[in-house]
Amino acid sequence: MKRNTWIALAGAGVVATGLLAWAFAPRAVEVEAVAAARGPFETAVEEDGRTRVRERHAVTAPMAGRLHRIALREGDTVQAGQALALIEPLPAPLLDERSRREQQARAAATQAALELAGTRVRAAQVGVEQALNEQRRTAQLVAQGFVSPAKADADRLALDAATREREAAVEGERVARFELQQARVALELTAGAMSSGRAFTVRAPVTGTVLRVHQASEGVVGIGTPLLDLADTRRIEIVAELLTSDAALAQPGSPVRIERWGGPGALQGQVRRVEPAAFTKVSALGVEEQRVNVLIDLMSAPVASAASAAPAASMGGTGRAGAAPTALLGDGWRVVVRILTRQEADVLRVPVSAVFPWPGPAQPAAAPQSQAASGAADSVAGQGTADAMGVFVVEGGRARLRAVQVVARNGSLAWVRSGLTPGEVVIAYPPPAVTDGVRVKPRHG
Repeated sequence: MKRNTWIALAGAGVVATGLLAWAFAPRAVEVEAVAAARGPFETAVEEDGRTRVRERHAVTAPMAGRLHRIALREGDTVQAGQALALIEPLPAPLLDERSRREQQARAAATQAALELAGTRVRAAQVGVEQALNEQRRTAQLVAQGFVSPAKADADRLALDAATREREAAVEGERVARFELQQARVALELTAGAMSSGRAFTVRAPVTGTVLRVHQASEGVVGIGTPLLDLADTRRIEIVAELLTSDAALAQPGSPVRIERWGGPGALQGQVRRVEPAAFTKVSALGVEEQRVNVLIDLMSAPVASAASAAPAASMGGTGRAGAAPTALLGDGWRVVVRILTRQEADVLRVPVSAVFPWPGPAQPAAAPQSQAASGAADSVAGQGTADAMGVFVVEGGRARLRAVQVVARNGSLAWVRSGLTPGEVVIAYPPPAVTDGVRVKPRHG
């Protein structure tokens, strides 16, 4: 063959070899890269909750008789002492003496209930005075440096709880006094009503809203038959059924965000009480779970959105007389609560999808933590030992496996105590092809 032919063949062989080497050379793996940055971090327990009124009052029939039709409907507002229902006594001459004795016993029971309510009011007042004295003593000790400010916060919460207990006791005494008056009036009018046929008027014990009408139609009712449920719908609390493991983190005073309540934004709340007794509940998957009720107070009033306020305003002139304005939150409504268990203002964060258990039989020794990270970690009450995890860091176009210490994680972020510095780029959702030292190409957009 001619010399030029050999040269052409050799050149073609070099080009083919280069093309094959390029075709089979390892390519850079496209990855999703995110820079580690400092910022706020929080963990929360999320659970469904339901609203309920703080105090529900059941209005029952004080005597047997024929009930007139009740004109009130759910949502109507009533004032204390307002007429709710009218009961005409039934002619029962053989039961006159028995009815009189029953009314006497009822009056005696309500008298005892009133005395018990008064005792509770006095006990609640003593509790308020004791909590106030304890708060004053603690304030003096805090000023002198003998106790921590946390004790002052605890005494403030105790004083607030004692004040609420006193308010509830005063309300209970007022209801008991009205029930005693109602029982005495029924006792005085029973004998006369039996003979003359005079009707007895059932009146509202408190000012509130009608939640439910049990007996709307006319008919014969017995003593103690439920007629109406009344409550002050402005005093709403939220009940969340938490797993016992989550309820241990929800301490009284913990801040709460109420979401998906039907209006714009989130409402602010606070844990008032974690009930001491748990109960067994079967989940949708048929698993028995131990749950406990957590009571949450609303700290911010719900605000209607423009879309919901416009229809309510347009119907304001067509509503039935005596109906209450449309409430933003009612009794038994579903909401979602997020109980904040940990809050930090400035920590190093990475996406939770970037961290994974350290590969291999054992975890590496933890890298020394910085003074700032140690102070931030020690400021969190009840913090456990940080977990040794692994991340892939992008260095010089290659993925490098590095051990980090993760203090806590939530649904989207992981708090890194040591092993990373702000600005370093980590790989989120690392694919199986990413290993230590492999070339990577950050994906943009």
